[in-house]
Parts: sequence; C-alpha cells; structure tokens
Amino acid sequence: MLGILPTRIHGYLDYMMGSLLVVAPLTLNFGAGVATWLPALMGSGVIVYSMLTRYELGATGLIPMPVHLILDVAGGLLLAASPWLFGFADSIWLPHVAVGLAEAGVAMITKTRPSLVPAPEGRIGAAA
Repeated sequence: MLGILPTRIHGYLDYMMGSLLVVAPLTLNFGAGVATWLPALMGSGVIVYSMLTRYELGATGLIPMPVHLILDVAGGLLLAASPWLFGFADSIWLPHVAVGLAEAGVAMITKTRPSLVPAPEGRIGAAA
C-alpha cells in the first residue's frame, strides 16, 4: 500500500462510493438479478463498515483502518470480477469493473493510520 491518500479523504470517498453503488444499478437500469442487487448490497455494506471504522468519518471506531482497507480491496475485486463470476458479462460489465477497480485502487493508496481519531478509551489522540 502506498499510503499517500489521507484517511479523511478516503472516508468521503467511502460514503460517495457506497451511495453510488446503491443508486446507480437502479437508476441506470442494470437489469434484474445479481447485476443490480450485488452492487446495491455491496454499497450498503461499504456505508455500514465505514460507519464502524476507526477513522475521521467513522461513528464507532470498531474496525481498524487496515481491516477497512482489506474489505475495500476484496469488495472491489469481487465487484470487478462479478460479471464473469455470476454470468451477466454478456449484458453489462463495464460499470462493475470500473467501480470495482477504482474501489480497490483507492484502498491501495490510502494511509493505514488516521491523523486524529478518538482513542479506544474515549480520549482524543493519535491513532494506534
């Protein structure tokens, strides 16, 4: 991981990406089935685990940033491969590949330590 993108910026991208994954399949008519529900389900997941992540835009701090980034990479690669894994590549594949690779790529350039987040004991301090 390169560690050049601040976790705060990554957080904003998380919520935007999660929302895009939920809304785009429905508004752009990806069709019925897994081509639509997989990105929507994954987008919901991104929003939930982002709220649970220990970074500037997380609500609870239960998930360490490195674990969050692993989830992003794994989810992005799954999304990119999904047209072939689930057999809908003949009807739509470009949005899944583009967004999936973008999600994995952003995770791979994000810093693994937030600048300043609440410590587990509730004190404000540098992330451990």
